Parts: sequence; C-alpha cells; structure tokens
Amino acid sequence: MSTRAIQPKAFTGRHMLAIMVAFFGVIIAVNLLMATFARTSWTGLVVQNTYVASQQFNERVAKQRAQAALGWEGRLTVADGEISYSLADATGTAVAVDSVTASFRRPAYEAEDWQVALQRRPDGAFSIVTPLRDGIWIVSTEATVANHQPYLEARRIVVSDGALK
Repeated sequence: MSTRAIQPKAFTGRHMLAIMVAFFGVIIAVNLLMATFARTSWTGLVVQNTYVASQQFNERVAKQRAQAALGWEGRLTVADGEISYSLADATGTAVAVDSVTASFRRPAYEAEDWQVALQRRPDGAFSIVTPLRDGIWIVSTEATVANHQPYLEARRIVVSDGALK
C-alpha cells in the first residue's frame, strides 16, 4: 500500500484577483440596483416651491378652521368595486353637493396615482363603479357645494379584498 501525499494548491495572484473582482462586483451591482430603485420610485417632491408654500400656510390653516367650524362630515365607503362619498352636516342631514372629485395616491409611489369624478346617485350621494387595488391609499376628496368654498378632505385608508378596512 502506497500513500500518496496530496499537494495543496498554491494561492496565486489570480485567486486574489478573482476574490477582489467578485467582492467589488457585488458591491457595485447592489449600488446600481439601489440607485435604479431610488430613481424610478417616489421622487420625494411634496411641493414645487417651498417658499411659496410657506407664505400660503396661514391662509390654508384659516380655510381649514372655517371648514371645521361647519361641523360637516364626509363619508367615504369602498365595497364591491364601488367607491361612494356623501357629505352630512353636524345634525346628520345630507348636504346638497354639486360635484365630487376624488384623488387616490399611494403614500410613496406616484405611478399608481389617479383621479376620478364621482357620479350623483338618486339618493344624493356620489359614487363610481371601479375596482380599487388593495393597499394603503391617501384619498383627497373635493366636494363642490353651492354658495360655499369647496369642501376639501384628505384621509389615509387601507383597502383589503376590495373593501375599506
């Protein structure tokens, strides 16, 4: 019986080069992937001009306080592929609304944002039949009421299985 000694392979410069290329190749690939995701997703833009927005802040707060003083409450429902909106005063009586527009935005992804004008139903509420994808949405509604400023409302909703959760 003869035993042969197995010679270990020598660690050469080529081995070190392969390790370095693989190491930095992974880092560069991950950086390029993250840069692509950052560039193609939400821009982070909230307002076009922050100076102008800051100058209009007090005016917007005064409008919101005046709207809150009305005591009106908007009711948004999402079920069975239908989006409905109605507006009621402090006593629960329906407010006569001329038109309603709803804007649906994702909190951090602009590609799925959309806007729709709701249609008046015979009962005075407004609705539209359209499927709403599951997930988190920011819904901004603008109800035009005769002799008043538009009633603006924004809320964050969660839709699961096509219904408001």
